[in-house]
Amino acid sequence: MKKDLRIVFMGTPDFAVTILKALVEHNYTIVGVITAPDKPAGRGRKLHESAVKTYAVSQGLHILQPTNLKDESFIEELKSLQANLQIVVAFRMLPKVVWQMPELGTFNLHASLLPNYRGAAPINWAIINGEDKTGVSTFFIDEKIDTGAMILQKEQDILPHETAGELHDKLMYLGSNLVIETVKLIEKGNVKTIPQPKNINIKTAHKLNKENCFIDWNDSMNNIYNKVRGLNPYPAAWCLLKNNGEELNVKVYHVEKCEATHNLEIGQIITTKKDIKVAVTKGFIFLTEIKLPGKRKMDIKSLLNGYTFNANAKML
Repeated sequence: MKKDLRIVFMGTPDFAVTILKALVEHNYTIVGVITAPDKPAGRGRKLHESAVKTYAVSQGLHILQPTNLKDESFIEELKSLQANLQIVVAFRMLPKVVWQMPELGTFNLHASLLPNYRGAAPINWAIINGEDKTGVSTFFIDEKIDTGAMILQKEQDILPHETAGELHDKLMYLGSNLVIETVKLIEKGNVKTIPQPKNINIKTAHKLNKENCFIDWNDSMNNIYNKVRGLNPYPAAWCLLKNNGEELNVKVYHVEKCEATHNLEIGQIITTKKDIKVAVTKGFIFLTEIKLPGKRKMDIKSLLNGYTFNANAKML
């Protein structure tokens, strides 16, 4: 028997907007949208609203922006919406009182093939680790992060030169289709779940930080290449450039790799009028797009027009 759905949607970034839009375009009843509070941003510290809020406002949807998900007034307002299904996409960890509330449960869309790459940055880590396949999964939320019973999965190939930004967009649209399929199963009462396996060796999608975004030039050529594309466009891989007596923090957005035999010190920089290459184990990494402190992101040809590398320049 088909159930009349009353959906509360929870999400914040652009990734979540595509899924919310798909739900609206399939004429599902969205009784509430929960998103992050507005935050001051930029030099003027103007309040910046989330991508999900911007879209929800354009559709005239009811919006809640709690700072504390356990706050009694928020819980009461959530109850008053009388939702029977909650859908979570790129939001934050929910307290039990919230995810247990709707009759038909609360499910999450995660951008990996669970149980692998649970955590905050699944798209980035799949590329950083050199995977050739990833995907999206829907699962019912439980007490832990990304561990609940799985509903559906879809696979997605990762191309050899693909960046995290490019893969993000593919998974966003794949995910919106998967959410609609999941909702249809729940609507018809046909949903079947599979428990996630326990006690197995799984890969984790740790939160990205300054330490794990640092390029180790002693690493293998492929690992360096994968790290750069896995962190492009955000937050970007980085390293230290020693040049002209100073050390600069450089963001690296795009590189090419070239196998070669050499006797150069690891990290040594070789420049021509057209390119910059860094000596690594078993070859070179060609820098093709980087950002120096206080400068805009630029391609190497533009950089070489106004910046000089000395003979002993080195990546640390």
